[in-house]
Amino acid sequence: MNGMKLPDHIRGAIFDLDGTLLDSLNAWADVDRRFFAKRGIPLPPDYYDGIKTLDLHGAAVYTKQRFGLPDSHEELMREWQDMIKEEYALRIGMKAGAAEYVRSLHSRGIALGVATSSSPELFLPTLERFGLDGLFSAYALTSKVRGKEFPDVYLLAAEKLGVPPRCCAVFEDILPGIRSAKSAGFFTVAVLDAGSEADFPALRAEADEAIETF
Repeated sequence: MNGMKLPDHIRGAIFDLDGTLLDSLNAWADVDRRFFAKRGIPLPPDYYDGIKTLDLHGAAVYTKQRFGLPDSHEELMREWQDMIKEEYALRIGMKAGAAEYVRSLHSRGIALGVATSSSPELFLPTLERFGLDGLFSAYALTSKVRGKEFPDVYLLAAEKLGVPPRCCAVFEDILPGIRSAKSAGFFTVAVLDAGSEADFPALRAEADEAIETF
């Protein structure tokens, strides 16, 4: 079997996408740079911290309010979608070993779900490109519930899988996600990503397990 062995009682695995399964940080960072350069605004170093738990609409609300932009939320979302869509469809890859690990879990009968702040029109082409879309039986989106500082999206994924939280592992790269999932009774696995590397010691301390690579 590839990758970390889960406890024997685990029957479901719920994965975040960006920064956990998908190596998408550089693509989004490039979008942010181009977005702010177009408006003559220096990219603030703490911008990612402000949006990392938000879906696209939440990021639009945050960005418009913080920078006093004249664009509507819908215009901001449409601009970001247009800028990033090609990256997901053609260039964004899986993190090293991630696809093999997902396949190994599926082959052992572990029910697989996704809990993400992304949108299906972005991430599905990437999963399809790697032949993984058919392995996931549940997709839960923060656009349908609250953000990842709350456990709602993980609970929704577990409900769709038909597996109770105590029998599900949640794989995440951000501290709010690990904390909220753990508070709801999930087995938590912290995954190292460059975007949240500074938080990794805290992630390692709070999660049930922590991995630097799949």
